[in-house]
Amino acid sequence: MPKAPAKCQWITLKDALATFAGTTSGHQGSGHIRPLHWYVACRLVIEGGFHPEEITPRPPFVVREKGRRMVLEHEPASAGGGERTVLGGLKTKIVDVVVAKEGIGPVVAVSVKGTLGAFRNLTNRMEEAVGDCTNLHISYPALVYGFLQVLKATREGPGVEPNDAALRASGDVSDFVSRYHDVLSRLAGRSDVRNDVTKYEAVALVLASPEKSSLGDILEAYPPPNSPLLIQGFFDRIFRQYEQRFIFAAPGLEPTTRRLEWDPSSPVLEDRRAAAYEPRVAAQG
Repeated sequence: MPKAPAKCQWITLKDALATFAGTTSGHQGSGHIRPLHWYVACRLVIEGGFHPEEITPRPPFVVREKGRRMVLEHEPASAGGGERTVLGGLKTKIVDVVVAKEGIGPVVAVSVKGTLGAFRNLTNRMEEAVGDCTNLHISYPALVYGFLQVLKATREGPGVEPNDAALRASGDVSDFVSRYHDVLSRLAGRSDVRNDVTKYEAVALVLASPEKSSLGDILEAYPPPNSPLLIQGFFDRIFRQYEQRFIFAAPGLEPTTRRLEWDPSSPVLEDRRAAAYEPRVAAQG
């Protein structure tokens, strides 16, 4: 019998990156990248205020309505797996993480790409990234589309082919990675539905340590502080663009498109896994 697709789990970014960077099996299967899909999906709930039932893969949370309060609880049995097929202007596209609103369609999408080696070929893969973005924006110009690229931060040294090293022995990034950063930067920052459909609303580049002592840690020295590709601002850009397009520009849709605010007493907010987020919490009183 075929193996059932794994269901979404609540996982920290460090644990997701550790699974990715710790893999030694190359790009076989999706087990090394799927936890990053889960991380994105869960963050869209806790920090983004999207209902878990609107998200694919479905995060392991349930919303209990108590009067006007929205209490968010962790419930692994409610989780779902898989990806969502989205209608594109040229062809359908299977997207890693999607938020879809009833009667509107997909409003937020995030593609997650992971590269473990062969960094010489990074810039060659940009044609696919540009094509995916253009394809979906043709059908859904208002779609807020994010692109999250994760690299295994292997350092050059004995047993490491030059093409498989993201870092030089000095700790600086390789020329392959530096050039890729520059190309990715040109695809980031679409801020209006009338803007270039080949650009993403948000793009992030993350280098994850494969070393035993720091497995899953993010390389803090790169991208540089002035880069548009920092993971720290990735979700903020997504939420800001969503608000501008689906709330401020369309107040009549607000009952459907508004982002939920979680009651401060929600058990999820007390969990250690929520510590790194800025949860979308309702004001008390």
